[in-house]
Amino acid sequence: MTSLSSKVAAILLGFSVAAAPGALLAKDRLTVDLVNEPSSLDPQVQWNPDSYYVYRNIFDNLLTRDDKGDIIPQVATSWKYLSDTEIEFQIRDDITFHDGKKLTAEDVAFSVQRITDPKFGSPQLGQFNKIIKAEATSPTTVKLTTDGAYPALLAQLTKLSIVPKHVVEAVGKDAFNLKPIGSGPYKFDNWQRGVQVTLTANPDYWGDKGPFPTAVFRAVPDASTRVANLQAGTSDIAVTLDSDLAEQLKSSARAKVLSVLTERVAYLRLNPTKAPFDNTKIRQAVAYAIDKDGLIDGILGGYDKPVPEMLTPSHVGWVADIKAPSYDLAKAKALVAEAGPAAKAEIELATSPVFDQRIVQAIQQMLAEAGLNVKINMSDMANYLKRAQGGVDATPALSFGRWSCSCQDADGVLFPLLHKSSSWSVYRNDKADALLEDARATLDEKKRLEDYRQVHEIVAEDVPLVPLYQVAAIYGAAKPLQWQPSPGESLFLNRMSWKE
Repeated sequence: MTSLSSKVAAILLGFSVAAAPGALLAKDRLTVDLVNEPSSLDPQVQWNPDSYYVYRNIFDNLLTRDDKGDIIPQVATSWKYLSDTEIEFQIRDDITFHDGKKLTAEDVAFSVQRITDPKFGSPQLGQFNKIIKAEATSPTTVKLTTDGAYPALLAQLTKLSIVPKHVVEAVGKDAFNLKPIGSGPYKFDNWQRGVQVTLTANPDYWGDKGPFPTAVFRAVPDASTRVANLQAGTSDIAVTLDSDLAEQLKSSARAKVLSVLTERVAYLRLNPTKAPFDNTKIRQAVAYAIDKDGLIDGILGGYDKPVPEMLTPSHVGWVADIKAPSYDLAKAKALVAEAGPAAKAEIELATSPVFDQRIVQAIQQMLAEAGLNVKINMSDMANYLKRAQGGVDATPALSFGRWSCSCQDADGVLFPLLHKSSSWSVYRNDKADALLEDARATLDEKKRLEDYRQVHEIVAEDVPLVPLYQVAAIYGAAKPLQWQPSPGESLFLNRMSWKE
């Protein structure tokens, strides 16, 4: 409910709370139920959803996207190409970090240098490693130099959070993660490990200010509990709901369902270096064994959309006529039979609570029907991600995942998942590597599309992964919350309002 003090303030200032939710504080505390607590609040250390939901409100990015998905300025006000390999950004001169220090071009250059330093070990390195130099040429100008033309650069820079050089250098990586300082609309307040992270509105924010004085992000692993909290009025947003739980909210007096098709793709990743997936026939059998329409219509309530490739139609690099293996159980069984004794090996299917376990269990059953011996292994998200980036030996034989680069460009999806240089990749294919390198090094859009077509065809034939569906993000929200979810899955608190 709107507080009495806020109503009085509205009357004194001559505004109504409903008419000016961004200017007047309509709700003292917004409570968001996540699946897990963040694994990191340092934006250059991790980008899993539960971390991103929180830290994206603490930090500003060099560029960002509006609710339609278009690239727009944030810390940078404008940019221009000096050559195919050099781009210059003008930086706002009215931004201060939460400690009161001014954000300058030095902080932008430092943030780029930090995330592109291989020794730093960012899992985002593959998104930015085409940048070979970042320099502040004036207090408000930054020049980036790339190793050849890089057509996905602006799309990638929508993910570059600007960290304060003076703080990071003074306290170090670990301490910064425990008490992050950014320039965003919300300040870090405290982190109760395993329970919640609390943020407070930044009254000095240069842009649209946060409408809620306090925002709390809680770890609530059980989805039914997240829904129950909404129904009871003890939370205002619940993330990562499934269609069954969404159905429950449709008759709720307190809550509503909000959904959007995202740029995230659900997929199975196979490790071709581990038995039995060192056998191409068994990898192909997996692709034929999965009934994508059955998953979407029978489990996901029709919210999601099947895809034949590891992209969505919103990505640069999407090819509409790719022919991928479609559901054919008889063919899957025949391929398993052809593989002989190799097909009898036990297969670990790695997953994490953040994923829809109904889907994981259905996939296990589909693969069992094809004759494969699949055992589900559940781990928390931090350990799941550690193994996923651990190289060919640590990475499970089979894992269910959902990938979003938040860049809407194939380079941010296919390069990290497939190229041998990426910590995420366990695939080794020289032709695919060459195509991926070529596609990220040319400004010729037609050439890029042809390169990606060939990569999609290699994936469909060799099956290092199986694209499943374009993921719909389903949220529960308190009815007074005014918010339109975006395909980029960002919880921008300062784009929300409250209307009783």
